[in-house]
Amino acid sequence: MLTRERPRARQTGTTMLEVLVTIVILAFGMLGLAGLQLKTGTAEMESYQRTQALVLMNDMVERITANRNNAANAADYPSATVWGTGDTTYDATPYHTATDCSTLGAGTKEYDWCEWTRALKGSSETIVSPSATSPVGAMIGARGCISTIQAKDETPGICKPGIYEVAVAWQGLASGSVPGNACGQGLYGPDDSVRRLVATRITVGLPSCN
Repeated sequence: MLTRERPRARQTGTTMLEVLVTIVILAFGMLGLAGLQLKTGTAEMESYQRTQALVLMNDMVERITANRNNAANAADYPSATVWGTGDTTYDATPYHTATDCSTLGAGTKEYDWCEWTRALKGSSETIVSPSATSPVGAMIGARGCISTIQAKDETPGICKPGIYEVAVAWQGLASGSVPGNACGQGLYGPDDSVRRLVATRITVGLPSCN
């Protein structure tokens, strides 16, 4: 008597190996997305800090432009003076608090220095905690420099205008090219690769000089 074999049922579903391969692929994909998100966040923070630095740089440029009589004197904006985080020239009262800047007299160079060094320290925005009020409205380790490129010379027949360079330096989040300007040099690590900087020059003429 002939017998017929029953056909074997086909296996369905996924094997353990297929599940493991899928998990590995998803893991690599998630790691890639995490790395991309980290780079995006870093780029956004770098862009934000550069924008803040440009605002603070232009603030001092406007102060110098509005106070040309003082700006034209090289002694009023001495070279190698650093304002902002970690400064020593204006580190003591009255340059720490908002109320004391007004006592220096609006329109004076001391008032401009006081306001600028406070802005570089982040006074425009603060975080209040139970123990203290911390300024956070500036870049990481923001520092400002005003250097004399060319001192004014009012000698008749010469009449050279004063040329000044305003620079703002801060600490970036990743290594990059080293800026040529020396503002903040050596303050953000031994190789200066995370030092960021924006700078501009301003010329203050001598309209009364012949």
